[in-house]
Parts: sequence; C-alpha cells; structure tokens
Amino acid sequence: MIPFEDEADAIRIANDSSFGLFGGILTHDAAKGVAMARKIRTGGVSVAGANNLVHAPFGGFKESGIGRENGEWGLHEFTEVQAITWRG
Repeated sequence: MIPFEDEADAIRIANDSSFGLFGGILTHDAAKGVAMARKIRTGGVSVAGANNLVHAPFGGFKESGIGRENGEWGLHEFTEVQAITWRG
C-alpha cells in the first residue's frame, strides 16, 4: 500500500508505472471504486476485494503485455478471419 492525498493522487500513483497487469481499489463505495477503476491503466482492477471472474478477459497494458486470455477475447488470439463471397 502507498499513501495518497486524494483520489486524483491515487490514480496518478497507480498509473505512474511501466507495468499494468492488475490493480486493486479498497473502498466501501462501489460507485466511487468503479469510477476510479475506469481511470487506472491496467488490464484488470479489483474493487473492494472482488475476485477476477474465470470468463473475464485477462491481460495487461503497457509493458505487462498485449492481448487477452479467457472468454471470447482469448479465442481471438487463435482466430484468422476469412471472407468468402459466392454468386449463386
């Protein structure tokens, strides 16, 4: 844990990193926690100690990598799109 002055300072501290795999916000105010989570540049954010869901996308931002695993997003890594036209 790192002390901070206010919410803006906490977000600044969280984003002041070369990495961005996962973050967490401990609060009793769900709306405030979700609003802050949207401003943090990480692949995932836990609010109030919530667990990451198995079907939710997992992956990082910045030097924590690109791409996503799990759920529909993970399937895109193994998919090649092909367009076929037919005139009958």
